[in-house]
Amino acid sequence: MSIVIDDTTLRDGEQSAGVAFTAEEKIAIARALASLGVPELEIGIPSMGDEEREVMRAIAALRLPSRLLAWCRLCDMDLAAARSSGVDMVDLSLPVSDLMLQHKLGRDRDWALREVSRLVGEARMAGFEVCLGCEDASRADIDFIVRVAGAAQAAGARRLRFADTVGVMEPFAMYERFRFLRSRLDLELEVHAHDDFGLATANTLAAVRGGASHINTTVNGLGERAGNAALEECVLALKHLHGLDCGIDTRAIPSVSALVEQASGRQVAWQKSVVGAGVFTHEAGIHVDGLLKYRRNYEGLNPDELGRSHRLVLGKHSGAHMVRTSYQALGIELDDWQSQALLGRIRAFSTRTKRSPQAAELEEFYRQLCEQRMPELSVGGMA
Repeated sequence: MSIVIDDTTLRDGEQSAGVAFTAEEKIAIARALASLGVPELEIGIPSMGDEEREVMRAIAALRLPSRLLAWCRLCDMDLAAARSSGVDMVDLSLPVSDLMLQHKLGRDRDWALREVSRLVGEARMAGFEVCLGCEDASRADIDFIVRVAGAAQAAGARRLRFADTVGVMEPFAMYERFRFLRSRLDLELEVHAHDDFGLATANTLAAVRGGASHINTTVNGLGERAGNAALEECVLALKHLHGLDCGIDTRAIPSVSALVEQASGRQVAWQKSVVGAGVFTHEAGIHVDGLLKYRRNYEGLNPDELGRSHRLVLGKHSGAHMVRTSYQALGIELDDWQSQALLGRIRAFSTRTKRSPQAAELEEFYRQLCEQRMPELSVGGMA
């Protein structure tokens, strides 16, 4: 079983409030994602105007080894705009919940079914492969989604995108929805998850277990509101927790993450899974001691796979083992009493400054300890 990543960093990622990529940044991100091994890229929204379509055509002109998609509303105007965007596949998006059909479009189910048949057919005649995007699918009648899928497939669509547009799904329900859809449809099934409750990656994995063949992701989880399912999380979780290799060069993930971080202006959190600066950083004495004895004691994800390494830091929760190791790196061998004495100083320093001591500070602690010890030895010798 293979899972196809359809990355939407350049579309839904850029829809994140306040994010706006330059043309050069979009091209650089597209190149980086293709080099990473991502097989599909959703690169923009043609109806945004000439400038957007020009960038999309520039990406298409690169002839990357990735399939390129455009996101369109299910309407004539958007489909017409896509014709000059240079892509070979479109995601035609339509609200499928009664809530959105009524309160967003002022339409009903019969209208939706007619438009799906008409516009998917026109997109196919225009030479596009078609994914029908079911907006707000998580709040829709699942039987109606099946009817919509049937109409789309009859008109020539190859894929159905189940969008958890407002991020209200949870993994158990997502698994059941996809298992239901897979039992009744032979279309490609794609999941598009949002992270409003912190469940986008979990929901994506659940959809795969239920039968999804394609997943929407964004680098660093960038996207509307709380963001989308993070590319890096999905890739590593599918590989290690589900035994599914998506064909991604994981060692290149940190550089792509940094590129998107810079282009988006959205700093990656220190504890962000996989790509955060602190993911492989350890302070607690029991963890450090275990790592120094045998890495896998406290290693769920191997940093080597990402071209990274474990980083051991001194702090309030460090132990004597880490103190000795840190001073050995400075060329100083400590006795047991010195390790314990210096550990107290390090803990007090970290509590006061909210950071780990630097090499010069460690050396100063050692110098002070030695100076304090010297008078004691002198007094003892005189006695």
